[in-house]
Amino acid sequence: MSDPRPVPLLALRGIGKSFLGVRVLDGVDLDVAPGEVHAVVGENGAGKSTLMKIISGVYVPDGGTIDFAGEPRAFRGPRDAQRAGIGMIHQEFTLLPERTVAENVHLGHEPVRRGLVDRRQMLHRTRQVLASIGESALPADARVGRLGVAQQQVVEIAKALALDARLLIMDEPTAALADHEVELLYGLVRRLQQQGIGLLYVSHRLTEVFDLSDRITVLKDGRRMTTVHTADTTADDLVRHMVGRELSSYYPDRAGPEDLGPVRLTVRGGGNRKLRDVDLELRAGEVLGVGGLQGSGRSALARAVFGAAPFTTGEVTLDGVPVRLRSPRAAMRAGVAYVTEDRKGEGIVARQSVLDNALLASRAAVAARSGRVARTARIRELLAAVRVRSAGDDQEIRFLSGGNQQKVVLARWLMLNPRILLFDEPTRGIDVGAKSAIHDLVRRLARDGAAVLMISSELPELLGMSDRILVMRDGRIAGELPAGATEKDVVALAVGSVEAVA
Repeated sequence: MSDPRPVPLLALRGIGKSFLGVRVLDGVDLDVAPGEVHAVVGENGAGKSTLMKIISGVYVPDGGTIDFAGEPRAFRGPRDAQRAGIGMIHQEFTLLPERTVAENVHLGHEPVRRGLVDRRQMLHRTRQVLASIGESALPADARVGRLGVAQQQVVEIAKALALDARLLIMDEPTAALADHEVELLYGLVRRLQQQGIGLLYVSHRLTEVFDLSDRITVLKDGRRMTTVHTADTTADDLVRHMVGRELSSYYPDRAGPEDLGPVRLTVRGGGNRKLRDVDLELRAGEVLGVGGLQGSGRSALARAVFGAAPFTTGEVTLDGVPVRLRSPRAAMRAGVAYVTEDRKGEGIVARQSVLDNALLASRAAVAARSGRVARTARIRELLAAVRVRSAGDDQEIRFLSGGNQQKVVLARWLMLNPRILLFDEPTRGIDVGAKSAIHDLVRRLARDGAAVLMISSELPELLGMSDRILVMRDGRIAGELPAGATEKDVVALAVGSVEAVA
């Protein structure tokens, strides 16, 4: 009986790679069929990025074979891979913001007529590519810098398709997207499939892996642990292969009534341009979750408490004392810490060292005359305590994984011994193993007496971590849910359904 599966578009066999004697990939097999979405998952350091760079020609493997479109290949650089029909959509876009969509799509291979760039032909070809993926409404002559993130991602994909890509590698494609933009990406992926384009989809978000993929390959410590049909597996199975334990063990035990201390933060009638009539209490030892749809006011609430976009009406008290937190500096001096959702844009200074990033908050909050030697010794203790993995505290933070960058940000705030910790999407863009470490750290801080307000758009995380949940809608608190609430309860409050739990 013949094999019903089509001939693979891409077939890797026994791929190996070492750096400075350290084995990063060890005998990895993987194949992708035309029109297939093949997800690749694993913890940071599992070898995903190295494997994608080998496929896209950035690295040359030490061993193994690559077949593409039925032919053996030996890519000597990214241009070789592009010419063969392989496109890479990076998590960090590689667009020129001051140039048009058409100029970006044809960068380096502009159509020429009589020795000059044929702009008319370039616009025509760009419109053809955009129409082929159902994006004809995107103006080919628009400046890329004026487009939204989702539209910029479309431009990245169009760049690859303009080079006749038959395989697209998508690295964390939803990391920078808002919730409503993720649905647009889903539709685009489906249209690419229908054209017979194969997709390698690298993501830490298991929900979208299950939504989109046909098969899933799990990497761990540079080895392929398994390849499974998505319909035949579960999130628990994947997590076991990735980290060697059950998904249910991700979330530490919640606080009980006996673990809670006095009320640390109260807001009464809080409001500003984005918030109205906010009332809340947060106790020492508690993790108070905040849910809601994108734009509901979740992040605005954290920024108001932190003084970045302060309350203009209402009253705020800390430990029973009325306070006016009109700036982040005032909030920090009052013992409030804020871990932003935009880690790359607001949380770190990419080209500064791990140590300099970790010292940012203490420099802003304490007098300049405070001893740097003492601060440096203390931050090194904290970096070790939160288990930051780096080549040293003088390494530029941009070279760390997302999980380790987040740990550096946490160590920064722990220097201030905060009474209140505001976490906005604390595990966005980091792998499941690093998420578990962050969850454990958050709960440990609460047990040590901190009061934690945690915003998350991932419902399993929100439900697994929270002692109580506030759900926001239209800048107001729509309702409160106890520990043990369900995803349906949260969604019902978020959208205003009458089915919401009282």
